[in-house]
Amino acid sequence: MERSPAEGRRATLVATVTTLPEGSAVPLVADLEGVDWLEVRADLVGDLDAGRLARIFPGKLLYTLRSRSEGGASESSPERRRKRLIEAAGRYDLVDLEAARDLSSDVLAAVPPEKRVISWHGPAPGIDGLTATFEKMAAFPAALYKLVPTAERPGDEVPALLLLASLGRRDVACFAVGPGGAWTRLIAPRLGAPVVYGALGEVPGAPGQISIERLRRDYGLPELPPIEALFGIVGNPVTHSLSPRIHNTAYRTLGIPAVYLPFHTESFGDFWLEVVENAGLEAIGLPVRGLSVTAPFKESTLAVAGAESPIVSLIGAANTLVWNQGVWEAEATDPDGVVLPLRDRGIDITHLEAAVVGAGGAGRSAAAGLDRAGAKVTLFNRDPHRGRSSADHLKVPFRPLPELDPSAFDLLVNATSLGRGEDDPLPFAVDRLRPGAVVIDLVYLKDRSTRLLAEAAARGAVAIDGREVLVDQARGQFRMMTGRDLPLNLARRAAGLDAGMEIMP
Repeated sequence: MERSPAEGRRATLVATVTTLPEGSAVPLVADLEGVDWLEVRADLVGDLDAGRLARIFPGKLLYTLRSRSEGGASESSPERRRKRLIEAAGRYDLVDLEAARDLSSDVLAAVPPEKRVISWHGPAPGIDGLTATFEKMAAFPAALYKLVPTAERPGDEVPALLLLASLGRRDVACFAVGPGGAWTRLIAPRLGAPVVYGALGEVPGAPGQISIERLRRDYGLPELPPIEALFGIVGNPVTHSLSPRIHNTAYRTLGIPAVYLPFHTESFGDFWLEVVENAGLEAIGLPVRGLSVTAPFKESTLAVAGAESPIVSLIGAANTLVWNQGVWEAEATDPDGVVLPLRDRGIDITHLEAAVVGAGGAGRSAAAGLDRAGAKVTLFNRDPHRGRSSADHLKVPFRPLPELDPSAFDLLVNATSLGRGEDDPLPFAVDRLRPGAVVIDLVYLKDRSTRLLAEAAARGAVAIDGREVLVDQARGQFRMMTGRDLPLNLARRAAGLDAGMEIMP
């Protein structure tokens, strides 16, 4: 089954219409650069006027009436369903036919083979089950065969890729749905799948579907440069992460044959056993060779690493795992994310009075980095037991969070999860900041500052955005994973940081 990943090809991008603008009968198709097909999910938006769509979109139109049995919203009777599919065949370039219910003689007579997308959606059956399902589908000629298992547990998604590798065909798309299967959508075209489905907007057509915008910006589609290894970010959740955009932009610019993926999982241990150590990925030439690790799994890395750095041993957590000469090495670059932005601004860290709020892996990393750089660090945490234990291990003072007085500190770091939600309380009282204080928020939003930073900046504080922290901690990760330096200004632009903040490497 060994097969080299596809090189230098281009995927066919399919934009899935799941919603319509208020008061409009057609989707917004102005920004569809690189998109070849427009999929109308008739079960979600109704039977749109194909003639009108053809006037505003030059590519192929695909009609899909996804049944509730296969993850859609259509509850049409069998008779009504057949009628809608047959009518669509006269108006659309392609029609999705569900293998379990649509391959009747009258439908097949109305939808010629060159218009058929024969699809199957169901529970993950393993490689043998997928193969058997495909063989039944392949008895009916079609332009495209689409198999979509649901990944409920780590490892459920891998057989979809193994099927593609074993078939070696260019008319089969197979990937997994569910948050844990999203990454297979990005690998499938490298194994022969001719199409990649993406949501036109932010409402996915199925769990784990990535928007067209992110497919282009974060993963460089529709272009498919060669890849020899997989990297990625593992956590729960990871859909908000800017890391894929930062790393993949740099890969494309530097010509590095790799792709950086979003690995969502509920269980780090199961993900490690069923995905990272899955021999099937190695066999098809796509081994996992490095991971960024985010909440809540930074402490779990120690159980799988064969070697760890001194800072990892001190913190008791790592945000980086890299395969190096047969050994998984654990490293913590989170301390750099706090220290480097201060140094880039010319701020003397020595003897700064610093408060770090949060005693998890991120908080311990920030405290350790600042302590090693010469700051006088106090750790604050809502849970006194965990906070005191972490502080004792780091050999820094601890105080319960209610005792935090921001006016007593030069630097305050939010290392909690507070701030991602619009209604989250602030981790400390911003109106108590001393003049010229520095505030670092490890939480970040993709397109704007958090409320904590906005209010701190309004009071004259030096506000350091979590996106800047992300870029600076990515520098060490990128070097460990690729052996190259991360192009800093490129990474900052990818993260949406103000060009005026750019620095010299």
